[in-house]
Amino acid sequence: MPQSRTYRIILNEEPEGGFTVTVPSLPGCVTYGKNLKEAKEMAMEAIEGYIELLVEQGEPIPDDTNKLESAITVTS
Repeated sequence: MPQSRTYRIILNEEPEGGFTVTVPSLPGCVTYGKNLKEAKEMAMEAIEGYIELLVEQGEPIPDDTNKLESAITVTS
């Protein structure tokens, strides 16, 4: 039975348009989409492919299920 996992993604808007997406918990898992919707869809595909590779190699599968995140704004 498939297990649900949670992953934080970071979407960086590119000057030429579109978004580059990185998945911090999965080093090297990077993709791109022309808009936010496509970028998120591409991220899902990239994460699924990354997990498949980890399973094939017998590696542990990290995720962000128990991580907390916050942002701090600093004025200097």
